[in-house]
Amino acid sequence: MKRILWPKSLALRVVIFAGLFAGLATGCASLEQKERELTFRPVREAAGWYGGIPPAIQELYLPVTAAPDAPRIHAWWWPDSDPKAPVVYYLHGARWNLTGHVRRIEQLRRFGFSVFAIDYRGFGKSDGELPSEAMVYEDAKVGWEWLIKRQPDAQRRFIYGHSLGGAVAVDLAASFDNEKGHARGLIVESTFTTLAELASALTYPWLPVSLLLSQKFDSVEKIKEVRMPVLVVHGVGDRLVPSRFSEALFKAAREPKKLLLVENGSHNNSMWIGDDDYQQALAELFGLTGAPVGDAKVTRAPKKS
Repeated sequence: MKRILWPKSLALRVVIFAGLFAGLATGCASLEQKERELTFRPVREAAGWYGGIPPAIQELYLPVTAAPDAPRIHAWWWPDSDPKAPVVYYLHGARWNLTGHVRRIEQLRRFGFSVFAIDYRGFGKSDGELPSEAMVYEDAKVGWEWLIKRQPDAQRRFIYGHSLGGAVAVDLAASFDNEKGHARGLIVESTFTTLAELASALTYPWLPVSLLLSQKFDSVEKIKEVRMPVLVVHGVGDRLVPSRFSEALFKAAREPKKLLLVENGSHNNSMWIGDDDYQQALAELFGLTGAPVGDAKVTRAPKKS
């Protein structure tokens, strides 16, 4: 197999595993903390390009347990002007908090969705310091419980995850029981199969990464348990997470499903580069109806099934 030549901007990914091996000398607890720090890279401050919160967004703080002193996660609720619009639950990836995701959230609203988005503990205005895999799964479920009260119609609820958030979205969708409808569909973009497989792709295949990592993010197994339509999106030009990871996820997912590979799309821009194709995929897989592809919006309401 031809070796992938990663640009200098990805050197940090190699540092992750240098840190992991260095951590072996100081004990397992230190190793796990370093791994979590370098996996999530949580940021408190606003993104440099952030121009302020859009006026229509409502800020929320959700306690993660019923305890009086429970930590809280910070969330944004951005409803569409049409109360019948479907709602997408936005789960972001590593490093940037909600302030770094305004443009992608705006694009989802342009597609016709209301958007509900959270920051995991340790990110932005949420409480806590350092996330873990178990913690972000818990936070995602807390946000979901709020959303199902806001939008009780499962046919109008969608789950979206970008990059590492794709793994969080898959875990949430896979956790639902088989008897009830919980959401109309799952959308994952620029994500991966497992954290260990991604780490091997970014460093060297011979490294025993799977033996070292405590954070697994095993989406390729979990997606087999997802019982709702799945849209998998990836930019062909993604040099951070190769598109072959999404192809493997798509292969593992149950029907109905759709794979959208966006030509010239990178890790972050497929929603704009592939705008028309993205809208077409939403219409075809989820039965969304409305304006023709290429117009201002695609959909207002999903068809009942």
